[in-house]
Amino acid sequence: MADIELRYLRTLAAIAEEGTFGHAAARLGYTQSSVSQQIAALEKAVGGPVFDRPGGPKPVRITPLGEVVLAHGRDLLAKAEALTDAVDRFRAGNGRIDIGTFPGVSNLILPVVIRRLLDEHPGCDIRLSDVKPEDTRIGDRDLVFHDGPVEGDVEHVKLFDESYLLVAGAGALPDGPVQAKLLDDAPMVAWPPTYHQRWLERTLARAGAQPRFVFRTAGHETLLSMVRVGIGWAVLPWLALYGHDAWSDDQLSIHRLKPSPSRELSLYRPAGRTESPLAIRTREIAMDVARDLAKQM
Repeated sequence: MADIELRYLRTLAAIAEEGTFGHAAARLGYTQSSVSQQIAALEKAVGGPVFDRPGGPKPVRITPLGEVVLAHGRDLLAKAEALTDAVDRFRAGNGRIDIGTFPGVSNLILPVVIRRLLDEHPGCDIRLSDVKPEDTRIGDRDLVFHDGPVEGDVEHVKLFDESYLLVAGAGALPDGPVQAKLLDDAPMVAWPPTYHQRWLERTLARAGAQPRFVFRTAGHETLLSMVRVGIGWAVLPWLALYGHDAWSDDQLSIHRLKPSPSRELSLYRPAGRTESPLAIRTREIAMDVARDLAKQM
């Protein structure tokens, strides 16, 4: 049975439907001798005749063994067609992709990437998952957006360097950039001591600033609310403020820091793993979106 080829089954079905070897050959684009050879090979594989051949112009009749082979053969042919369709859709970019992300990317970059991806490939299956600071393994994901090291054997492309900006109360500081050392002993509101927050505080310390943290909480909106009421200032990443009402809020002012803390945002993928067309296209779109954002920083 291992010697049965799909073309034999396709020929079997064509003869059963057309009634003669000659008509089946014309339909399939084979010579009649080729059709006869395929049926002979099929009969050898299954151990008996699949057609009774009365001879002359009379149509052939499928045998009971032929009926069994045809019934299962049609199932195999349908599955082969489904496989062909699935492969074609995969090559066209309609497969599945698993992407790891974090809030800044999820809020700003991914919506644009996903919209363009779905416009191009409406049938694709996109799965998203948050990358936790305590678990940065790429695992089974195809791509991971991250602003720190990712564990495992990975390759990456740099998207851009994201600056951190100072958010202060309106009128608290002159317009324009602010020297980072002016934050020394200044009251600040900030995130809890996560990986990135600890990095930010070390970076500020190297610039000569050790602020007094009067409130820590997760959530940029809450931090901005605290700045509005005057408890302290905040230093937040550019992605968290891009397109935000904070830029037009008459109770807030936003300043660049000198020197400016910045973190590298990159897109990671597993090293040595063959990329699907969908993953390649997603990476291309992400890099395109990142280039546009970088021009606005």
